[in-house]
Parts: sequence; structure tokens; C-alpha cells
Amino acid sequence: MKKILPILALLAVGTSCTTLDETPKSFVSEEQFFQTQADAVAAVNAIYYCLNYSGQTPYNVLFSTGMDMMSDDVQPGPGATNADVRSQAILSHSSTGLRIYQIWQQHYTAINRANIAVDRIPSVAFDETLKKRLILEAKFLRGLFYFNLVRLYGDVPLVLHQTKSLNPEDIYVARTSTDEVYKQIVSDLTEAEGLPTSYSATDVGRATAGAAKSLLAKVYLTRSDWDNAAKKAEEVINGPYGYDLFANYADVFNVATKNGKEHIFSAQFKGNTNSHGNSQALREAPTGITGVNGNYAEQPGNGVYQLFSGKDKRRDVTFITSITSPTTGKTTVIDPHFHKYWDNSVPGNLTESSANVPILRFSDVLLMHAEALNEKSGPTTDAYKSYNRVRVRAGLDALSGLSKEQFRDSVYLDRRKELVFEYSRWFDLIRTKRMVSALQKIGKTNASEKHYLYPIPQYEIDNNPKMKQNPGW
Repeated sequence: MKKILPILALLAVGTSCTTLDETPKSFVSEEQFFQTQADAVAAVNAIYYCLNYSGQTPYNVLFSTGMDMMSDDVQPGPGATNADVRSQAILSHSSTGLRIYQIWQQHYTAINRANIAVDRIPSVAFDETLKKRLILEAKFLRGLFYFNLVRLYGDVPLVLHQTKSLNPEDIYVARTSTDEVYKQIVSDLTEAEGLPTSYSATDVGRATAGAAKSLLAKVYLTRSDWDNAAKKAEEVINGPYGYDLFANYADVFNVATKNGKEHIFSAQFKGNTNSHGNSQALREAPTGITGVNGNYAEQPGNGVYQLFSGKDKRRDVTFITSITSPTTGKTTVIDPHFHKYWDNSVPGNLTESSANVPILRFSDVLLMHAEALNEKSGPTTDAYKSYNRVRVRAGLDALSGLSKEQFRDSVYLDRRKELVFEYSRWFDLIRTKRMVSALQKIGKTNASEKHYLYPIPQYEIDNNPKMKQNPGW
């Protein structure tokens, strides 16, 4: 199917009318586009673009306003004025909510781009090694986007090829069972284990074999497949990837050390490049500080700051409780504010932060390894070894002598502190079946079993006769 790129919609001067020549002067068809290596690379780059392009996209604010604010870690700040966001934060959202629809829509946009790349790149004549890599990158990203969808919405339409027709049988797709969606995710990610172990120069930040294995470990952990979760985590820990913890927790988020040894896969940000900065930083920052353009749209949830002891080195990286104006030099004491994604080189324009958002990092893999081993066999020596690496880096004492239940609770707590404000908390709450109790504990007394899944967007229900709503919605 040929697609014409719109060039001009309307030209009017005063009240006069002009006869327009509607014959297109140029167009780019799919057949014309997929001709070269550069076209194939551009097609895959377009999938990565869906992670974090400007505006609210999954790893650039959307997962915070559309997911983490529902949890016990994040709540709307004074600068959050969107009614849908504030409603969702107190679990009063519905199937017509904007964020519910945006997450669905943006994920399927990315999946469609991945499907196009997987379908079309094989027919393009260029270096076979690069061709294989690009297809595997597309499959990795498709696996990631489907993993997010199935965790949030449950059964979702599983579409694996480009939609080329407007026929009802092509555009109206029924929901696929969770088991089948996970089967495809595992298939995509298993293939993606064939990706390179690392990249150099401008390719740094692309999906790697280590990223595929790490995401597989998280998929298996989510499915309570402890054997495979532990196995994949061990392959990452002991593999040829060179992953390790930074000695300084702050280096996980420093712009100067991004894409370092702890970073397995991150949403890449670069300020002052076509609005591709990390705008999460703006939303973390306080208002009223001369020279800092914060809007304080997001703030720590009740009690999350208090979870950290004074000796926990993660606390003063994750939060700030005072701020010095870069203009006046005046220091102001403030309530705890998140601080992970600030770029101190641009305090006056924090929407241009170049701080990456970690999607997978090595400390997460260590904690997954510890959790899987404990669930499988109790707190083994290897489980303590992985877990204590994270604790000791944080400045905390190594643990020993815990029961299986104590070890589990301790790992859950350290996952929360290690990964706070990294779009992990909601997924962990629903994965471990602790969402209702955790939210009721902080006063969200309306939290119920139906909240383990999002509603299917009403727009999809209205436009697809095969689409059915989740229970309770």
C-alpha cells in the first residue's frame, strides 16, 4: 500500500479562493523506502524513538504520570494540574482516561514499527551481519513493548506483521491470551540473545545480548519461573559483558558516566537536540528557586523518603532536601524532592537534561537473581552473594541468617529503594501480588483486585467489535 507524505494542507490569502493542484509532486512509497542499508537502520531507529521522544512517552514521563503515581512511591506534586493524572493517582481512573489510552497507543505504534522492520528488512540487499543485528534489535524492542502491555492490560492483541489492509479481518484483532503473548515475548527475546555483546561509537545504547538475557530474566521472574529467571540472571552476571556495579551509586545517573558498566539498557537522552532531553528532571525540581526552572509536578509518595536510613548512600542521590540557586548562591531547605534525572549543567532548562533513564541495569539483575534463588531454594550462598553486593554498595551491612520469608521481604524492600523512580515500583507491586495491601496501607482504601490490570481503553472497545473489557471496568 502506497503512502503519500502530506506536504501542504491549505493556502489562503484574505477572502480569495485559489484552485489548488492536488496532484502530488512527490511521494515516498514503502517499496521506494526499503532499498538501502540506511533505510533499514532508519526503520529500526524509529522503534527506539518510541521509547522516549519529546512529550510524554513511556520512558519520558508517561510511565510516571500513567503508572508510578498509582503506586506508593510517587504522587502528583503541586505542578500536576492534569485532571486525568490526579484521578489516576488515587485509583479513580476509568477506561476513558488519557494516560490509559496513551500507553496503549504508543506501545502499539512502536510494535507496528518493529513489525515493519522485521517484515521488510530481509528483502533489502546489504551486509548480512548488520541485517541480522537490526532484525534482532527490532525483535528485542517488540518483546519489551509487549512485556509492558501484557503486564498492564493482561490479554492484548498479538500482532506480528505489518497491517497493510483496512479490511475488517485485518484491523479488528481480538485479544490474545496472556500465555500466548508471553510465549511470543520469550521467542523474540531468545532470538535477541544473538545480538552483539557491546557496541562502539555511535551505536552505544543499542540492545545487546546482555540486555536480551536480562529482560528474559525479568520475564521469567514475572511468570514465577524461578529456574529460568535464576539461569538467565546468572548468564548475565557470569557472562562476557563486563557488567558491574559502580562504586558510587550517583554514577548510575550522572550524565558523564551514562552507558557505563552498570547500564545494560537505557532510554537515551541528549539535551538540545530536537527537544530530546529528559523532561522528567523538570518535573522533579522545585519551583521558586532563582535560576532553576522546576515545575514540581511529581513528588515522593508518603513515607518513601523515610524508608532510607541515614547510612544508606542511595538516599541523598535519590532525593534532595536543600537546593542552592545557581544564580544567587542562596541555599533553600525544601521537602524531599526526587533528584535522579537532573542534569546540573542545565539547571535553568531542565527539559534539556541529558540524563538517561535506566530500563535494565546490573543491580536489578543481581536482585532478580537473589529473589529467584530464594524462591526456588531459600536463601542460598549465591542468593546472599548477589543481594549483598547491592547492599554493600549502598553502605548497608551484609545480611545472613534470614529465613526464606525474611529474605524475600528484605529483597522487596531493597528493590524499592534501589530502583525508586525508575518506573519499576508498579510492575513490582502487581508482580508480587502486594498492590492492594501496599496501597491500602498508605490510604488508598479503594485499591482492589481490579486494579491489577488497567482497563482496555474505551476508544478501542468502541472501535473494535472483537475487543472485550477487563473484569471490573
